[in-house]
This record gives sequence, structure tokens and C-alpha cells, in this order.
Amino acid sequence: MAAEDRAPAEGRTQLRDLVRQRKESLGLGYERLAARCVDPETGVQTVKYSWLHRLATNKPVEAPDLGQLRGLAAGLEVPLHAMQEAAGAEFFGIDTVWSASGEARALVERADRMTPEQRAQLLRLIETLTSDG
Repeated sequence: MAAEDRAPAEGRTQLRDLVRQRKESLGLGYERLAARCVDPETGVQTVKYSWLHRLATNKPVEAPDLGQLRGLAAGLEVPLHAMQEAAGAEFFGIDTVWSASGEARALVERADRMTPEQRAQLLRLIETLTSDG
């Protein structure tokens, strides 16, 4: 199936907003930002200046693939999951729901920094605290 350009869905500008905000906060132009968008897994620049400009100025663009999202995350200095969530919301209408308080997300993000043994201990603790017995 051929990729096609997509205009922003009605009210869906999560990725565009994130890119514009981070670009401004880092003080980068489109060309310098594009040069920083290197996929850390492949070492390849995955985002072009023209795509970034079209995205940031609300023009139709092709939805980014995982390599482009990894490159964007590196170039914008944001976690990959933030790029994935923003792209999923804008291009596919996928809204990530963690919990009303945000605590579940915080636990998941911190779990990645734990050792396997620590995660196992945490899981046992959660099971103990939530058991009906």
C-alpha cells in the first residue's frame, strides 16, 4: 500500500505542536533540526528539512514511520514514547490512556530503569497490595 500525504485531522495536531514547541525551545531552524534527526539504531538521518517545514506549517505530510520517530525523538531531545503518542494521536486518532492521576504512566516509565530483579519485586508487591485476601 502506497503511503499518502495526510492533512492534519480535525483538531489533531499533537505531533505538529510537539515539533514546533521543541524546535522553538531548542532554538533550531528546520535545516539544523533535520540534521539532528538521526535514528540512533541505524545512524541514518531520517527526517528531511522539507518534511519538517510542511509538518510545522500544517501542510499535508506522510505519516512518519518508526525510524523517523526515533530520529525526531533524538533531534528534539524527547523520549521516543512521546513522539509515538503524538504521531498516533494526530495521524491515526489513537489516544493513549494511562490513568486519571498519571501515576500509572509514571510507574511504567520508571520501571524501565529498574533491574529485572527490582521489577519482579515490584510486581510481587503490587500483587500483595491488590489481592483480595
